[in-house]
Amino acid sequence: MTLVDDSERLRRLSFNQTAADPGGPTGTADDWLEPSLDPRTVALVRLGALVGTGGGAVASMEAVTGAALDAGASVSDIVDVLLAVLPIVGTARVVDAAPRLALTLGSDTQDLPGCERSRW
Repeated sequence: MTLVDDSERLRRLSFNQTAADPGGPTGTADDWLEPSLDPRTVALVRLGALVGTGGGAVASMEAVTGAALDAGASVSDIVDVLLAVLPIVGTARVVDAAPRLALTLGSDTQDLPGCERSRW
């Protein structure tokens, strides 16, 4: 847990001061960059960010979904991320991410139109 308060963390982020601070409080110099969220929530947020940016080759999806599952998220939680970000990122991003996410979760997408694995 960081010893830097939230207003200071926001100030540092606002000014792009994300480098290590050797004169900072005890602990590692950049511990203030570690989120205080639990690992499950962090993994789900990262999945939402990946979908929102349009990133996410199958390998990237596998990494973040694996981290979420390892941290205790369920498959339903992972699918819910798509539904949660839908109003913010739009249908196109979610529809684009869904087949790749299905592949990472072991679903066969061959029956879905336009879902050839070589596409990603």
